[in-house]
Amino acid sequence: MSKIPLNFTEEDEDLKALFSKPAPVYEDDAIPRSALASRRLNSSMRLGLSTGYQRQGTAILPVKPGTAGFRPMTSDNVNRPMTAVRGAGYTSQKPIFDPLNQEALITSPTELQKDDSPEGKVRIQEEKIMQLVEESCVASGEGNFQLGLSKAKEASNKERNLIRIQEQAGLSDHHNMDLTYSVLFTLANQYTNNELYSEALSTYQMITKNRMFTNAYRLKVNMGNIYHKQGQHHKAIKMYRMALDQVPSTQKKLRIKIMHNISMVFVEMNQFEEAVTGLEYIMNEEPNHKAGLHLVLCCRALEDKERMKMAFSLLLAIPLDVEDEEKYNLEQDNAEDVMIASAIQNDPLHIYEKDRRTEAETSILTAAKLIAPLIESSFGVGYDWCVEVVKNSEYAKLAGDLEINKAVVYLKQGQLNDAIETLKVLDKEQAIATSAAINLSFIYYLQGDYENAEKYGNIVKQGDGYNAGGFVNLGACALTKGKLEDAKNYFLNALECDPSNVEGLYNLGLCLKHQGYYEASLECFQKFTGSLSLLPEVVYQIACLFERLGDTEAASEAYQQLLGLIPADAGAIQKLGELFDGEGDKQQAHHYHYDAFRYYPGNLSVIDWLGSYYIEMQVVEKALVYFEKAAQMQPGNPKWHMMVAGCHRRSGNLHKALILYQEIHKMFPENSECLRFLVRLCSDLGMREAQDYALELKKLEKVKEVRERVSSSRPGSIRSGSSLSSRGGSGFSTVHENVRLESSAKRTGRLVQLHDSAGSGDSGFGQPIIDAHYSDPLGPLPQRPRTGFEKPAEYDDFGDEQLGDDLLPE
Repeated sequence: MSKIPLNFTEEDEDLKALFSKPAPVYEDDAIPRSALASRRLNSSMRLGLSTGYQRQGTAILPVKPGTAGFRPMTSDNVNRPMTAVRGAGYTSQKPIFDPLNQEALITSPTELQKDDSPEGKVRIQEEKIMQLVEESCVASGEGNFQLGLSKAKEASNKERNLIRIQEQAGLSDHHNMDLTYSVLFTLANQYTNNELYSEALSTYQMITKNRMFTNAYRLKVNMGNIYHKQGQHHKAIKMYRMALDQVPSTQKKLRIKIMHNISMVFVEMNQFEEAVTGLEYIMNEEPNHKAGLHLVLCCRALEDKERMKMAFSLLLAIPLDVEDEEKYNLEQDNAEDVMIASAIQNDPLHIYEKDRRTEAETSILTAAKLIAPLIESSFGVGYDWCVEVVKNSEYAKLAGDLEINKAVVYLKQGQLNDAIETLKVLDKEQAIATSAAINLSFIYYLQGDYENAEKYGNIVKQGDGYNAGGFVNLGACALTKGKLEDAKNYFLNALECDPSNVEGLYNLGLCLKHQGYYEASLECFQKFTGSLSLLPEVVYQIACLFERLGDTEAASEAYQQLLGLIPADAGAIQKLGELFDGEGDKQQAHHYHYDAFRYYPGNLSVIDWLGSYYIEMQVVEKALVYFEKAAQMQPGNPKWHMMVAGCHRRSGNLHKALILYQEIHKMFPENSECLRFLVRLCSDLGMREAQDYALELKKLEKVKEVRERVSSSRPGSIRSGSSLSSRGGSGFSTVHENVRLESSAKRTGRLVQLHDSAGSGDSGFGQPIIDAHYSDPLGPLPQRPRTGFEKPAEYDDFGDEQLGDDLLPE
């Protein structure tokens, strides 16, 4: 394939010239074209280029002359091709549009001129110190006191270095005293937060001794607080009084607070006269409810009736200064008022007013409760005086609450009739009728009078359908009567009226538990949060429900939490032992059962388990101790006597066991199992009384067989042996439901064999099945040498009568 030649016309002569010689590159407008051209040629030669040709770029833009990358235009406005642009310093980077040449004026942050003057260094150091002070305060506010102290110490060190730098530079007169005050004050506070009281006191003294610090006298209050924490009351009072002397009279509120602190220290020192003097001054100058309540307490400590009345009157004379609550009521006729009420319902001012009102009401009710039993001849008369004084004051609305408190106090003192009479009188007043009816319903419920309890509960329901207390009382009555569905509905209504009602939620969980809805009941108890979730009753119910749901691990954790709240609860300890016993962990089960016995030695179920455990471990001597205690506690139950005799028999003390079995036979002649062991022991010892006991056993079996036939022939009768537990063969009677725990049935199968070997008795409710095949887990007893001679036939009481195989021991 031949090469296609290039053909140029006359119009392209200029292009030919471009191919014949290199194109000039302009670097400066002031330089003539010829010089630039010759310089370019020389450079091209140095680079080894014959023509200086370079292929034209694909994106060529015109550039201003005098800048990098400028390329001159031809007469026909055609761009010249670029040749050897790298040698001229050309780059392909696009220039930034900067007609005003602002780039040259911008300097980077790293190129800022540093102020190396002493004043500049001092200013930078002060900024660093203030930053450390702020970090210390933030850390202290977040509760990280150690970090706050370290930051404060670092700020103090830097502040001392700053003073040294200023002294060297001759700038001591320009030192910032406010900065020093801030650093020292922060350091003292951090020492106090970390309970380094000696360091804090020395720092405060450094501030107070410096006269250049204004208002430093206030820090003596902080020093008094530290002395109070250390129990140095005299020094605390001294500091408070020094601060009080230096506070100007214009700062009245600060002076009142300091005097209140002094009075409280006197109270801790049991110097009530001095405390009363200070508090009376406060009540005359700047009265407040907290100081009024403290004055009443001091007067009560002095047992001065007149002063108590005077202090109570001063407390009632304090103006509340709270606006009417009607403006916060959302149920108003005007729509604009409703919008305003909704807007200010939860604003800070309303919250402050509610807190102030609550503090006033609490102080007055507490003071009345304290002085009522002392100011008059009786509690009731004293309370009546308080009610009359309150009715004539600004707090007249509290009179009804005082009457309710009076009834509650009667109830706590056991004066139920007085409480009922007081509440019946209040039942006629509409303002407090609901509260009186709720308390009456509760009192009647405690007395077991469920009819009257329901009566007053219905009164609450009719008078105030949104009162949760009335529904709770009605639900409690229904739950006691066994109406579980009605009780559940009442408790649900109570929670609809007040979702935070604790009694309703707890009783609903109990109701669901009785109905068998364990998961729903567990959800109710798990809704308790905060301190309520740590109530022992709530934790126990959660543990019990986990146990019934089969979650042994969760139940064990809940019982452990319960023991953390009440470590000496024998029932919880026993429950843990039973859980470990069900899991097969005998060592942990023994540990908890032993602890339960230490805290409550009278639990027969625990004694039963411990005795059985030691028999299984073949430590009969320890089992004997527990069974003897059980026999002392229940001497009328043959089971424990049989276990004691069985322990002696297994330990090899056959004569002691024989004597005990004979005593048991005298006490309980119809106990067939005791006769069996007597027959067995007498036979082993070669005693002729074995035949006598065998005859008695045979007669007793016949009598019981006749009784069973007679009882079975009666319609609807129950066999005597059907009421026994699975331990019937061992002589262990059924323990009462409140004593024997539910999970004890899990280990019944294990204990049957153990108790069979130890011996047992009849509970009196029926005869257990006789186990004729006896197998001792410890092996056969040692054979005793027989020294007696064989009796002749004429001395045989039975004669030629043959004993049945069922009457002979193995």
